[in-house]
Amino acid sequence: MFNAEFARTLATVIDEGSLEAAARRLHLTPSAVSQRIKALEESVGRVLIVRSKPVRPTAAAEPVVRFARQLALIQHDAMTALAGEELVSIPLAVNADSLATWFLEPLARLTRRTRLVFDLHRDDQDFTAGLLESGTVMGAVTSRAEPVAGCRAVPLGAMRYEAVAAPDFAERWWGARGDAAPSLDALASAPRVDFDRRDDLQRRWLELRGAADDSGPRHFVPASHDFAEAVLRGLGWGLLPAVQSAQALTEGSLVRLGGPPIDVKLSWQQWNLQSPLLDLVAEEIVAEGTRVLARVG
Repeated sequence: MFNAEFARTLATVIDEGSLEAAARRLHLTPSAVSQRIKALEESVGRVLIVRSKPVRPTAAAEPVVRFARQLALIQHDAMTALAGEELVSIPLAVNADSLATWFLEPLARLTRRTRLVFDLHRDDQDFTAGLLESGTVMGAVTSRAEPVAGCRAVPLGAMRYEAVAAPDFAERWWGARGDAAPSLDALASAPRVDFDRRDDLQRRWLELRGAADDSGPRHFVPASHDFAEAVLRGLGWGLLPAVQSAQALTEGSLVRLGGPPIDVKLSWQQWNLQSPLLDLVAEEIVAEGTRVLARVG
């Protein structure tokens, strides 16, 4: 058995990025923090951190950090039942488009009812489940439907994406100001907007349209709000969440490019713990996600 307080120290070092910053947060000396980490490494027989700037956890650190976070959550639930509610931080992972459209509303409701603060980790929906596995977060919006080991999963629905562009852009590149399906040749030469180099939504949509070539010009805009703003301002065409583009389409500041929508199925996953606090967070997030996201089979 390893020391629970030392495990909490490890989690703090990883959160803060250095032994010195962790020492300030824990009101210890850096030497004391270093000694705790060394003792913990000796007890588990593994190296737990790479002492770089910032420090990096090794694979062996993941179960120890997960244990520390789970223990802190259980301790908070017990203290709440005994002595009233204390402020607690909940780390969660979420994809950028959910964060920009629907995810903050349930968190706002929770902060009005409880003394919670949230430590949000933004990543692609295909990668947020990895943050659960590593113990970095307690819950995640993810495209992974199968539960991560030690977690439970609830389907939320799908983020539906449609290909859109600004009317001036559409007129300039394929001669139409309203909704229209541009030719594949027009799409091949017109600039598009990608979130980052892992973003494959535009490529998938082009494949559904029958395009064989994906080498057209593109902008990279790695923030959800700014991505939508880039499309609105006519930098290029792109796929936007229907919940994000609906008003602009109604107002005429965006036009549809036709073709099938792309549905990205999302699930909520959380640690499989008997925690009233984590269950309360999940209840609000699942309720909002199932209300906003598209129903798919």
